[in-house]
Amino acid sequence: MASAPPGPQRPRPPFIPNPNTNTNPNPNPSSLPDSFQNLQIGRPPPPSAVPRGVAPPLPFSSAAPRPAAFPAGPGPAPSVAAAPPMGPPGLIRAPLPSAAPPQSHVVRPFPGSPPAGAPSSQPFAAPPPTAPQTFSVLPPQSSGPFTGNPALAGPPNSQPYMAPPSSQPFFGTPSSQPFRGPPSSQPFSRLPSSQPFMGPQPPFSGPPASTAPFGAPAWQPQPRPGAFPGSVPPPVRMPGIPLNAQNQMMPPPPPAMGYSPHAGTQMSTPLKIDPNQIPRPMPTSSVVVFETRQGNQANAANVPPPATSDFVVKDTGNCSPRLMRCTMNHIPCTGDLLSTSSMPLALMVQPFALPHPSEEPIQLVDFGETGPIRCSRCKAYINPFMRFIDQGRRFVCNLCGFSNETSRDYMCNLGPDGRRRDADDRPELCRGTVEFVATKEFMVREPMPAVYFFLIDVSMNAIQTGATAAACTAISQAISDLPEGPQTMVGIATFDSTIHFYNLKRASQQPLMLIVPDVQDVYTPLQTDLIVPLTECRQNLEQLLESIPNMFESNKVAESAFGAAIKAGFLAMKSTGGKLMVFQSGVSMEVPFFCEAHKLLQPADKTFKTMAIEFAECQVCVDIFLTTQTFVDIASISVVPSTTGGQVYYYYPFSALSDPAKLYNDLRWNISRPQGFEAVMRVRCSQGLQVQEYSGNFCKRVPTDIDLPGIDSDKTIMVTFKHDDKFQEGSECAFQCALLYTTVYGQRRIRVINLSLPCTNMLSNLFRSADLDTQFTSFLKQAANSIPITPLSQVREQITNLCINILHSYRKFCASVSSSGQLILPEALKLLPLYTLALIKSIGLRNDGRLDDRSYWVSHVASLSILLAVPLVYPRMISLHDFTSKEDDDISLLSATLPLSSEHLNDDGIYLLENGEDGLIYVGNMVSPDTLQHLFGVSSLDGVPNQLVLQQFDNDLSQKVNEVVNEIRRQRCSYLRLRLCRKGDPSGMFFLSYMVEDKTPGGLSYVEFLVHVHRQIQTKIA
Repeated sequence: MASAPPGPQRPRPPFIPNPNTNTNPNPNPSSLPDSFQNLQIGRPPPPSAVPRGVAPPLPFSSAAPRPAAFPAGPGPAPSVAAAPPMGPPGLIRAPLPSAAPPQSHVVRPFPGSPPAGAPSSQPFAAPPPTAPQTFSVLPPQSSGPFTGNPALAGPPNSQPYMAPPSSQPFFGTPSSQPFRGPPSSQPFSRLPSSQPFMGPQPPFSGPPASTAPFGAPAWQPQPRPGAFPGSVPPPVRMPGIPLNAQNQMMPPPPPAMGYSPHAGTQMSTPLKIDPNQIPRPMPTSSVVVFETRQGNQANAANVPPPATSDFVVKDTGNCSPRLMRCTMNHIPCTGDLLSTSSMPLALMVQPFALPHPSEEPIQLVDFGETGPIRCSRCKAYINPFMRFIDQGRRFVCNLCGFSNETSRDYMCNLGPDGRRRDADDRPELCRGTVEFVATKEFMVREPMPAVYFFLIDVSMNAIQTGATAAACTAISQAISDLPEGPQTMVGIATFDSTIHFYNLKRASQQPLMLIVPDVQDVYTPLQTDLIVPLTECRQNLEQLLESIPNMFESNKVAESAFGAAIKAGFLAMKSTGGKLMVFQSGVSMEVPFFCEAHKLLQPADKTFKTMAIEFAECQVCVDIFLTTQTFVDIASISVVPSTTGGQVYYYYPFSALSDPAKLYNDLRWNISRPQGFEAVMRVRCSQGLQVQEYSGNFCKRVPTDIDLPGIDSDKTIMVTFKHDDKFQEGSECAFQCALLYTTVYGQRRIRVINLSLPCTNMLSNLFRSADLDTQFTSFLKQAANSIPITPLSQVREQITNLCINILHSYRKFCASVSSSGQLILPEALKLLPLYTLALIKSIGLRNDGRLDDRSYWVSHVASLSILLAVPLVYPRMISLHDFTSKEDDDISLLSATLPLSSEHLNDDGIYLLENGEDGLIYVGNMVSPDTLQHLFGVSSLDGVPNQLVLQQFDNDLSQKVNEVVNEIRRQRCSYLRLRLCRKGDPSGMFFLSYMVEDKTPGGLSYVEFLVHVHRQIQTKIA
């Protein structure tokens, strides 16, 4: 029996709006530099020791300490364990009962799920039934609105349809607590610059604690009256427009009006589309309970809720859809059927995705020295879908079909239903996700400690812009969020054209600077004391961080040896591995300045890629914080984070006034979010499919596994599949993701995530069970992968064709009886054209963007989660100027979203648009001076910088706007970087570039794009 993991549970930290109220980029440091010791040293002798406090690695053939593959081996009866919701799972000695949300959390079952755990006193009422959306320009008919394939038709409607108004909101009610367990007394507090380590000041008033913590916008399709389990949603019918009407001006949005359910939509002219009736995301405020499996069988109606909705998962066999989600919830029996559908078959795997607070934690199981039970042929781990036979003496693998012998210690009699009698008492036999304690077989060395090495740019540009001071302040204040315990180790270095290490382990003495001038062949000046336990050097580290800005304030060295610096930092960490966090402000002197124009989005040379592979082999994960005001060639330097499981943070143009708060919060979340080190991941699937490709931030050195020096709750891996055999109708296709990793507390774990889906020979089932958010995320990642190697015009065309081919397949094979004058959209994918249009107008695919902006977009999308994929290209927009006239709380205010069209922008209005990373505040040119005074503290915006620091004033408008912005930051797990945009100047045009539903000089409007899609489908059918 393994012991419980040491150390307390690590809560998610609240965001701090401004960690340093002093806007001086070079705050007054202590007098440490006056007596600082400068020491020029020569090349050290060969290493004879490893850093103190770190056990030397076990001998192995390669210098790369790579975790072992997944060995097989049955074991004795395990002990069952329950984990805390965050951090390392903790052992328990008895299985937990079925998951049920607490009585204080008001939920309702997801459609198709039996009532489970929902409180009876205050259940959420189901939304009122509404008719499905049907659009037509044909004369009214006497028949019902569903004239397509009878297999797709829904029951007749008796309720009139009201077209939603043009300002219909589409985001669901966000939640107020995206972080589990943050101290309630510390959200959004301000750290004074004079006391950076004394803790936050009193908080801003937060939203009600009873609301759901996930602030994802809920984009659920409209419910249908009379729906029953297994019924097929009717298609969405769009009006067919004669091709010569494509470029006609659209009339202003008419008022919504009812119509007979047996007639087409009433419109002012048969040649135009009512903009109010085209598909847009619809809001929902309900929290639903989703049972992942019902009756131990795959239920065709048991489709997961939209990824962007608010739901509570009850794990009854399949994993939570937050952890692993498929682009379709039926698997085609043949490759030909998949090709006919034109839809991608892929999984989005997010192994450390944040759970809902009402969900049960992932349970930990310890099988002792023999390790978890596995299939002896394919090495799959024991899971709820493995079938026991012969009175429990054998079990059949659900992935490869091999019959394995059950070890005597694990045997149990079978019940009348063929299941083991103890199945509900063993998490590995009844839960879709479980975590195993890894044995020595899974280790090539002792689990690594939690090592954090900070590398700070002190070149002239970094000093003068305040980037160095901001980095030092952020690190100093984030130290308290590092994992507690003796295994947490830290180191620090600075660099310009040379590299400066610091010996932090000098009792009662000041840190010693060690300069490495040779950047062509870098080395570490010491083999010990460069990385030391945090408990032994905290005071020296804080003193050093306070002094660095002053030490280099007269630095006139403009060069930045970025490549040599990260190489030197890696050498210091090579024996242990860990996280290397680099704060860079200028272009690296190693990057060539000349390159062919069409290759500027590719790395300039292979130097960084070669370096990154070496880093990954030694389990070093690199995160880069780019605090820059110039071009830095993100295309070249982002190779290092993308190969080592890290990420790029981009602050352009860096402002010493507004960006230190975001830098601090980003760093704080980076080191405190759920994460693991030295990980290896493999996805297995049933015979009939095979893994085609992995996509994300990782290093792949063998065909079957991917290496992840770092993996955290924000990272998603896309796995695509192809058929190599056929499935039988009615059978199931299983997927299993196994992640071997080390916790921040030094424990080796295996997280196993299982998903089993029904197979079908019917194309209509594929469209009915299609997952819009996952399919669009697949589109997004395909586009990002293509941008560096394909002209943008071709990428846009490819993405548009993906959408057209899917809709053509549905139109041809599932709705062929309908009139050719109608654009018919499958209910599950009715928003696909809108999101496709938004994608081809996004920063990554526009011709007018900066190279670094596009390169950062590509890097950001590579590991982006499903939850943030749609907001990235189709952001949320709300009006701010009318907050005082609304009595709603900030959750309701966030739900009152507007379509992304300039028709909804008034000259006397103020609007907030956010995409999960940035927040743009648009101010019309006729806004009342009183409103400006209340919100910004000035009656005129003349002279106000675009990089905005939102302050709170003593009035209702300012208070509500601040609460809404803070709520968005909680929801997105990201500190919103605010920018002021004014109508009539370039910043206003930048805001309007996000109005993706408008016609642009180089792109179609939403209505025109629907016409284009319809035209292409008609051409294909003809």
